[in-house]
Amino acid sequence: MEAHQETAPGTVPFRSATGRWVLVATVLGSAMGFLDATVVNVALPVIGRELGAGVSDLQWVLDSYLLTLAALILLGGSLADRYGRRRVFTLGVVCFVVPSVLCAVAPTAGVLIVARALQGVGAALLTPGSLAIIQSTYRSADRPVAIGAWSALTGVASALGPIVGGYLIDAFSWRWIFLINVPIGLFVLAATVHRVPESRDPGATGRLDLRGAALATAGLAGVTYALIEGPRGQAAGWLTATALVLGVAALGGFARTERRAPSPMLPPGVFTARQFLSANAVTFVVYAALGGVFFLLVVFLQTSLGYTPLYAGAASLPVTLLMLALSSRAGALAQRIGPRLPLTVGPLLLAAGMLLMLRIPVGEGGVGSYAAYVLPAVLVFGFGLATTVAPVTATALAAAPSEHSGVASGVNNAVSRVAQLTAVAALPVVAGIGGSDFQDPRAFADGFRTAMLITAALAAAGGLLAFLTIRSDVLAPPPVPEAAAGEPHPAPAAEPCPYECPLAGTPLRPAPSPSTTERSGPPPGPGQSDSAPPGSAPS
Repeated sequence: MEAHQETAPGTVPFRSATGRWVLVATVLGSAMGFLDATVVNVALPVIGRELGAGVSDLQWVLDSYLLTLAALILLGGSLADRYGRRRVFTLGVVCFVVPSVLCAVAPTAGVLIVARALQGVGAALLTPGSLAIIQSTYRSADRPVAIGAWSALTGVASALGPIVGGYLIDAFSWRWIFLINVPIGLFVLAATVHRVPESRDPGATGRLDLRGAALATAGLAGVTYALIEGPRGQAAGWLTATALVLGVAALGGFARTERRAPSPMLPPGVFTARQFLSANAVTFVVYAALGGVFFLLVVFLQTSLGYTPLYAGAASLPVTLLMLALSSRAGALAQRIGPRLPLTVGPLLLAAGMLLMLRIPVGEGGVGSYAAYVLPAVLVFGFGLATTVAPVTATALAAAPSEHSGVASGVNNAVSRVAQLTAVAALPVVAGIGGSDFQDPRAFADGFRTAMLITAALAAAGGLLAFLTIRSDVLAPPPVPEAAAGEPHPAPAAEPCPYECPLAGTPLRPAPSPSTTERSGPPPGPGQSDSAPPGSAPS
């Protein structure tokens, strides 16, 4: 693989060799984290039987990963902005792949839980770096489309995860779902080092905000632990209460520290943007609903309908196809008409899909039952997911200053992870799922239906919140300033992907020549050619 020529941040076109490599590296890097989340869901019943794990142990297999990810993701975003997004991203890949091998050889549930927590450390470094690389590398007009493509392809990885995982579990062992990260990680490392430009926040100077980093990590860890153990009641009440109090106190100290620190890890200005707060509020509500569905659906299909792991994973294949076809288009549409409408309609479609899951009968796992009950629910759910993910991510990143894209991405990812782990911890308790219900088809089905009612209400609340708080002009490109008399006319802003180019395919109609759309300087005078001179490069 040839080394690339360094490209200035914020100037890379989406449809260029560098742009394609950036997308491939960031998608595959993020996909490892998303893939593991969905694959592990499919493997939970098998892991429980082989390692003798109960419901609480299985919840911690998921939540230990989310705990360290949520606690460290702000630090990961800050390190990416300060020391280089490519550098921290590659470090995250290494810190994710090595614990994956430990997960694969874990002899007990306790070892697996610890290894999953170490995976979360790596994910906290690579996940915010992935989106920050996209936000800082591509030119501004291409960012919503790039984020849409990233959302589509990582969504595809998430949806393909249950299928790949189901096959590996059926054909080999659940341990192979972790070993698959090794070849993926090696490819991502090679592609990132050789083909992805480096970028960082030029304003991040001075000493690293170690005090702020420690307070943020302790605060998020304490609150997260309380959210996990509080609803379950497994830990001593005093321990949960102490973790919550210390976590809240640490977050309060973090807020005070950041206002006074000369080089804060989380610049307070990030939170002065009301749309950034609104987008993250919508993210929390919607991702809590998604976390509940992704955790319970594949288990329900296996426990209550008798699906094999492979068939349970394949049941969500329509979500994969819809994400691939529509997510990038949803990002481009949100830029043209504003994110308010997509972020209102998308969560409502998610809620409708969850309500349709209430119709799935127990014990009928044949093809006819899938077509009549499971498929309609999955299709509506997939339409809602494709409509929601790219606009909410693009809105959260666009509302923050571009030099803080790593921190903004870290905040948005932390919000989504905390929402998901809260759902994983609380939903089984609230819905009455516990003990041996993972082995009881009827009992699990009753709890699943209660959980779907709760997640549908959350998703609908997210749509209402977006309608009330998200503006339609958040993703609008900045206005082009008027040229003063006698000065060259400024170059027009590039159009936000008007050529139906959701992924890496060929546009449906040819794009304008770069010489006519990107060349700066005055328009051609009388008798001058409108094309660039031979051998010249667009600016």
